[in-house]
Amino acid sequence: MVEDLRPLAFSVAYRMLGSVAEAEDVAQEALLRLHTADDIDKPAAFVTTVATRLAIDVLRSARVRRETYTGSWLPEPLVEEDAGKRLEDEEAVSFAFLLLLERLSPDERAVLVLRESFDYGFDDIAEILDTSLANARQLLSRARRRVDDERPRFDPDPRERRALVARFLDAARSGDMEGLMAVLAPDAVLVGDGGGKARSIPRPMHGAAAIARAIVGFYGQVDAWGVTLEPALINGQPGFRTVAPDGRLVNVVSLDVEGGAIKRLHSQLNPDKLGHLGPLSDLGLRPSVRATPPA
Repeated sequence: MVEDLRPLAFSVAYRMLGSVAEAEDVAQEALLRLHTADDIDKPAAFVTTVATRLAIDVLRSARVRRETYTGSWLPEPLVEEDAGKRLEDEEAVSFAFLLLLERLSPDERAVLVLRESFDYGFDDIAEILDTSLANARQLLSRARRRVDDERPRFDPDPRERRALVARFLDAARSGDMEGLMAVLAPDAVLVGDGGGKARSIPRPMHGAAAIARAIVGFYGQVDAWGVTLEPALINGQPGFRTVAPDGRLVNVVSLDVEGGAIKRLHSQLNPDKLGHLGPLSDLGLRPSVRATPPA
C-alpha cells in the first residue's frame, strides 16, 4: 500500500525540483513518514502534502546553488528508450516548462504544479501550503502571469514530431547543413548543460544557422568517433541519446517541436545529472575531469 504511492510522491517532487535524485529522496522520506504515521484516512493526500512541503524546503535551500551554477542549468532527464512507445507526451515535465518554473518562488511553483498537473482544488492546495484560500488563488494567478507568455505550445501530433526528429537525426549523422536548416525554426535555441564538467556551450545559442553549424561540427564526426544517436523520449518530448562505442552514455538531447519545426534543443551533458541512466562515457568530459587511466 505504501509503495504504491511512490510514483505519486516522485511525480510531485520531480515537477517541483527537476532533479531525479532529489525527487527520489523526497519520495522516500514522504513514504517513511506515511509508514510511521497513525490513523491516516487519505494516504495519497498525506503523501502529496509531505512531498510538496519537503520539495519547497529543498528549493529554498538550493536557490543559492542554482544561482552560482556553472553555465546553463537544465533538469535531470527522464528517458524512455523507445520514442515511438508513447502516443501522448507529457508537456508538464518537458525541459522547456520546467525551465519556466525556475522563475517562480517555491510556493508559486507548488501551486502551479498541484493545480495544473494534479488538478487539486484551492481548498486542498491552501491546506497543503498552510495558507489561506485567497493567498492560494493569488499565488496561482501570479505564477501563471509569469510563465504563460512563454509557455511551450508543442505540435499536437506525436507522429509528425517523431518524423521531424528522424529527419534531424539523419541530417546530424551525415553532417547535412541544409537538411538541418530545413527542420530548425529560424529562431531556434540550443541550450547545453555541462555543469563545468562536460564540454558544452557556455550560454544558449540562438538562430538556425549557428545551431546547424554547431551540430555539423559535433555530430558530423559520429562515424569517426564511433558514437551512435539513438531515438528516445526525453521528458515527454522526442529526442535522442548519444552513445559511445562501448555502450556508455555521452549525453541526451530533447527536441521541442512547434509550428512544424524544431524550436528548442536541450542537451544534458553534466555527468552528475546523467548517472541515474547508466554507465557514462568520458568522451564529452573536459580533460581535467576525465578519470585517470589505471596503471
